[in-house]
Amino acid sequence: MSDDLIRMSAVELLAGYRSGSISPREATRAVLDRIHDKNDKINAFMIIDDEGAMAAAGESEARWAKGAPMGLLDGVPTTIKDLVLTKGWPTLKGSLTVDPAGPWEEDAPCVARLREHGAVLLGKTTTPEVGWKGLTESALSGITRNPWNLAKTPGGSSGGASAALAAYMGPLAVGSDGGGSIRIPASFTGVFGIKANYGRVPVYPESAMRTLSHVGPMTRSVRDAALMLNVLSEPDYRDHTALLYQGTDFTDGLEDGIAGLRIAYSPDLGYAKVDEEVARIVEDAVSAFTDLGANVERKDPGFANPKADFKAHWWAGSAGAFAGLPAAEMAKLEPELAEIVAEGKELSIVDYMRALEGRTALCLHMREFHRTYDLLLTPSLAVPAFDVGRLQPPGSAPDDTYWTDWTPFSYPFNMTQQPACSIPCGFTKDGLPVGLQIVGDSFREDMVLRAARAFETARPMDREPNL
Repeated sequence: MSDDLIRMSAVELLAGYRSGSISPREATRAVLDRIHDKNDKINAFMIIDDEGAMAAAGESEARWAKGAPMGLLDGVPTTIKDLVLTKGWPTLKGSLTVDPAGPWEEDAPCVARLREHGAVLLGKTTTPEVGWKGLTESALSGITRNPWNLAKTPGGSSGGASAALAAYMGPLAVGSDGGGSIRIPASFTGVFGIKANYGRVPVYPESAMRTLSHVGPMTRSVRDAALMLNVLSEPDYRDHTALLYQGTDFTDGLEDGIAGLRIAYSPDLGYAKVDEEVARIVEDAVSAFTDLGANVERKDPGFANPKADFKAHWWAGSAGAFAGLPAAEMAKLEPELAEIVAEGKELSIVDYMRALEGRTALCLHMREFHRTYDLLLTPSLAVPAFDVGRLQPPGSAPDDTYWTDWTPFSYPFNMTQQPACSIPCGFTKDGLPVGLQIVGDSFREDMVLRAARAFETARPMDREPNL
C-alpha cells in the first residue's frame, strides 16, 4: 500500500481522501518513510519535519472526516525550496553566510497559500548557494544527486525539489526560476515544471534578480501543476509587481487538446549547440503535436542569443545582493559566485541601461512572433544530465559562463517573462531523461498547460528510477 501511495498524484490522493479509501496520515507517513529510506542516497532535503508534517496530516484527516476540507490541497504532501521563507524553518539558501538562528517568523506568499489550502509541508529542499547555478551542490548542503543515476546532477537550482519528486518523496514541490531553475532540473530528472508568466505567482521578498525570477510548481503530472498553480497564484499584498488576480482556474480546458493550434518548433533557436541524442529525442517528441492535430512548422523565433543582456541583469543582481556583506562573510561565498559578484560591480549604469533596451527589444520581438504562433517548442536543455562535481558538461567552451551555454533555451524566456514549461519527452541510451520546453505567449499559461497535458497523454512516461 505504501508503494502505491507514494506514486499517487495530488489529484489521486485528493480523490482518495474524498472517498475515504485513504487518509492524509497514511499518505504522509508513506512519503516520510520513503524520504528516510532514500534521501541518504540523493540528499534532496535540508530539513525533514516529521513531527510537523504528521501533525498537519492529522488535522487534515479530521477535516476530511467531517466532509470539510479547508482548500484545494488539503492533506497533500508538499516540499518547499530552501530559498523560500517558511515560518519556523530556517531559510539558509545553501549559503554559509546565512545565520540559522533567524528569527524565521514569516511565510513567503506561496507558503502562506499552501498552508491556507491545507497542504502538508514535509520540509525544505536543497539548492546551490543562493540559487546561483544550474546544479545543486554547496558547501553547506553537499551534493544533491539525480535519482536516475546517482553519479549525475539533478540540475538546479531547484535540484532538491526535482530529485525529491523523481524519487517519489512527495507529489508537489515549490521551485523558483531566475534563468531556468525550474525547467533545468525538471528536464534532468524527468518531472514537470512550469515557470508561469512573471507576476502570476506573488513573490516576497523580492528576488535579487528582480523581474527575472519566478516561483512556481514542480510536479510529476500536468494536472497536479495546474491545480497547484491555482493555489500559488492567489493574491498577496506584499508583491507590488504581481498581476491582477482574476481567479483563473488553470484546470479548466486542460483536456481540450491542441487541434488547430499554430506551433513553431525550433531545435536550436538559431544559435545553440545541442547534443545529437537530445536533438533526436526532442525531434521525435515534436511529431506527437502533429499527430494531435496541431499545425507544426519548423521555425526559429529569429532573435540573437541574449546571453550578454541576461548576464548584465543577473550579474548586477548578484552584485546588489551582496553589496553590504562584510569582507569576512564575502570570503565564505563560493569562489565562482564571488567572481560573478565582482564582475557585477564593474558594470556601469550605461551597461545596465543597454541591457534593459536589449531586453525590451526581445520582449517586443516575441510578442510579434506570437501573433503568428500560439506556442514555441524547443529542447529544454542542450545536454543530458552530466556528472556531479562539475560546473559545466564535458566539452564546454572555455568562455562558458558556468551554465548559460548549456542552458540556452531557458534564460531568454526569463528575459521575456513568458510562461514556459519542461515536460519529459524521452530517455537517452544511458537512461537519462530529456525534456521538451513549451513556451507560450504572455499570460497564456492555460495554453502551455493544455499542450503539455495533451503531450503527456499521448506520450506517457512509463519508467521510474531504480533506487
